[in-house]
Amino acid sequence: MPTTAPRADFGAPRHVAIIMDGNGRWAAARGLPRGEGHRRGVEALRKTVRAAGELGIGILTIFSFSAENWMRPASEIRDLMGLLRRFIRNDLAELHGNNIKVRIIGERDGLAPDIRRLLEEAEDLTRHNTGLILVVAFNYGARQEIARAMRGIAEDVAHGRLTPDAVSAELVASRLDAPDLPDPDVIIRTSGEQRLSNFLLWQAAYSELVFVPIYWPEFDRAALENALAEYRRRERRFGGLVVEAGS
Repeated sequence: MPTTAPRADFGAPRHVAIIMDGNGRWAAARGLPRGEGHRRGVEALRKTVRAAGELGIGILTIFSFSAENWMRPASEIRDLMGLLRRFIRNDLAELHGNNIKVRIIGERDGLAPDIRRLLEEAEDLTRHNTGLILVVAFNYGARQEIARAMRGIAEDVAHGRLTPDAVSAELVASRLDAPDLPDPDVIIRTSGEQRLSNFLLWQAAYSELVFVPIYWPEFDRAALENALAEYRRRERRFGGLVVEAGS
């Protein structure tokens, strides 16, 4: 017998995730170095965080640096790490003053000590804030996240703390990097590319995907509102049937 699901409330989604793509191509199209594209991308991030709070979004997750990004040229990685350092040092006080809570997901082992300290500082300072939750996916890969979760479960089974038949989807989800947060309602990717690129693969099972044809440095409040308007045009069933009014 088919299951039914209520029609979703398409006000502001609770959780929005963004793959911030296209900094380098934006710069190349203008004859600028890639580093300038990344700097303009930080400006777009500031605008988007402000807009998300104003639009009533509860959680904003951003894909800031993937586990695969370490394969980029060393000079570009230095630029990106420098931007991260400056963003935290320059913007953390403002985020804290705006009651934003910062969460970090991704692998921290092996990071440079000063980068790890900065990430921990951002979390510690804003831990008790109650406004927008800004989740920063840094040194993050979804396959790696799932592998870490499964490794911990396998260790528990091996030591007799779990039985194999206790392993469920709910248990796996509880071992991911931010198990207390709801899955994203919508994942937005800029630059026109139409793939998830190892981002939130488990959590994206029922997320709406919105691909926008502009590069990340061009993203602003209007672009966010347009992406959310596209989300509101969708019909979310979560594998069931939508219950129509009066049916």
